[in-house]
Amino acid sequence: MKQRQTLPILLKEQHILLIGGGKVALQKAEVLAENNISFTVISKEVHHKIKELCSDIQVKPFRTKDIQDYLIVIDATGNDKVTQKLLKYKEKHALLLNVVDIPKVCDFYFMALTKNTPLQIAVSSSGASPTVAKYFRDKFQALIPDDMTIFIESLQAQRDKGIIEIDKTLQAIENMTEKVYLVGCGLGDPELLTIKAYKIIKNVDVVLYDHLISDEIMAHVPKSTKKVFVGKEKGFHSRAQEEINELIRKYINNGYSVARLKSGDPFIFGRGAEELLYLTKKGIKTEVIPGISSAISAPLIANIPITARDYSNAFTVVSAHLKDNAINLDWVPMLENKNHTVVVLMGLTRIKEIVQQAKTLDIDMETPCAIVSSASRKNQSVQVGTLDHLNILSLTAKRPAIIVFGNVVNFLNELEKYDTPKFKF
Repeated sequence: MKQRQTLPILLKEQHILLIGGGKVALQKAEVLAENNISFTVISKEVHHKIKELCSDIQVKPFRTKDIQDYLIVIDATGNDKVTQKLLKYKEKHALLLNVVDIPKVCDFYFMALTKNTPLQIAVSSSGASPTVAKYFRDKFQALIPDDMTIFIESLQAQRDKGIIEIDKTLQAIENMTEKVYLVGCGLGDPELLTIKAYKIIKNVDVVLYDHLISDEIMAHVPKSTKKVFVGKEKGFHSRAQEEINELIRKYINNGYSVARLKSGDPFIFGRGAEELLYLTKKGIKTEVIPGISSAISAPLIANIPITARDYSNAFTVVSAHLKDNAINLDWVPMLENKNHTVVVLMGLTRIKEIVQQAKTLDIDMETPCAIVSSASRKNQSVQVGTLDHLNILSLTAKRPAIIVFGNVVNFLNELEKYDTPKFKF
């Protein structure tokens, strides 16, 4: 393919003539308006939205004499007769002409532009594919930090004083653009991801994930993205938290954007807080993306309200598993209050100890309970019974799972009276 001979330049303070008033002209008018470019519109009919963007509109047929002193003209009419008039005029007059969607007669192309700020990126496909240009424009836009405008303005102030520090500026840019995302991925159903989480997963260079992140969510990670497994594998122990921290730092130092995918919400009995503290100490900018926690949503998906009038007026979320594989049973006395819901995370492998502690404390063994496994996923299951039969219920339950204790579990009995779909136990 012959290399195009083009020179991207910025034209300052130009007044442009836009010929045409339809939808195509509207697209050009929006670009001009967004970039604060002065322009005049000439057309027999004018789209009402163009009238909102431009105050200098002449509602009439175009004539060659209308060009007058304009040096830049955009033909958005789609009318070959108008185009031929302009091309003939160009033979004797200085004129930069853009005929929309006809690249071969254009003197210049419209580029896909990022937002109109001191740092603006323009992407061009030389008229071949605006779709491609817009795609990469959006990619570049996502790389620009939110505070870049303030940074550029501060550099301008320094330049005005004759201060230019290249190395210092480059280091500051690296500090601004290095970013880690601690992304809450919810329960496992991709449709329960937040829009922000979905966009981040689609755009980062590296994702670190573990066995709790569902295959369905991982299927949305682009093939070009580097995927680093940091969870349990058969025959191997899970990576230590310190090793995960160092992995994140390594990829950031190599210039990659990184997303640490966390099941549920990063800060609810996860290690998101530890990772955030580590990264902050290292001076690495980090953003936490909240996720839907199974502590609240898993019972909801199983039609068990964690609070409901006449059933429960409060709830507590606990973890049965603590640091260094320690067990937590301090919450078991709460089960004495049946109008209080207790949601237990990471408790499936500790059920034997939970039941034994309840017996030791003389807790009513008829306390309602439910195990919700793989909430929102294709293999979701719900086992309902009482504390006395919790061991038996757990035999067919699979991780990830949560355990719900309290009268709210009996709400399912109320639903059954009205022939609502029943769970298969």
